[in-house]
Amino acid sequence: MNEGPPVRGIVIGHGALADGLVDAVRQITGAGEEVLVPLSNRGLSPESLAAEVRRRTDDAPAVIFTDLPSGSCSLAARRLCHERRNLVAIGGVNLPLLLEFVVHRHLPLEELARRLVEKGRAGITCTPADLEAYARRAVSS
Repeated sequence: MNEGPPVRGIVIGHGALADGLVDAVRQITGAGEEVLVPLSNRGLSPESLAAEVRRRTDDAPAVIFTDLPSGSCSLAARRLCHERRNLVAIGGVNLPLLLEFVVHRHLPLEELARRLVEKGRAGITCTPADLEAYARRAVSS
C-alpha cells in the first residue's frame, strides 16, 4: 500500500478529449474531482501545460496521462517527470487504463505505473483477432 494519500491523476489531451474521458470515468466509477482531473492543451504551450500540472498536483504523487505518446502534452509531462520523482507520465491513454487507475490508485507509484501500462495495452483489442485470416478472406471475396 501507498503510505501517503492516494495518487492523483491528470489527463492531458487535445481539444475536449480529456474532459470526455474523465467524464466517462466519473460516470462509471463515481470518482470525485480530486481523483482525476482533465486538462486540455488548447491554447497552451508545453511550458503552460507544465505549470498547470504543477498547480494541480501540489507536489503530491501523480500520474499524468496524455493522449499521444509524443507532442506537446507528452513533452510537458516528460519535463515534469525529470523535475519531480513522484510523477509518472503515461502516453496513449484509454478508458480501461483510467478505470484501472481509479481502482488501484492507492498502490505505490512504481507498482501502479507498471499495472497501468499493462492494462492500457490489454485494453486494445481487435475483432476478428486473427487479422491474417481476415486479410485472406477479404482478398478471396
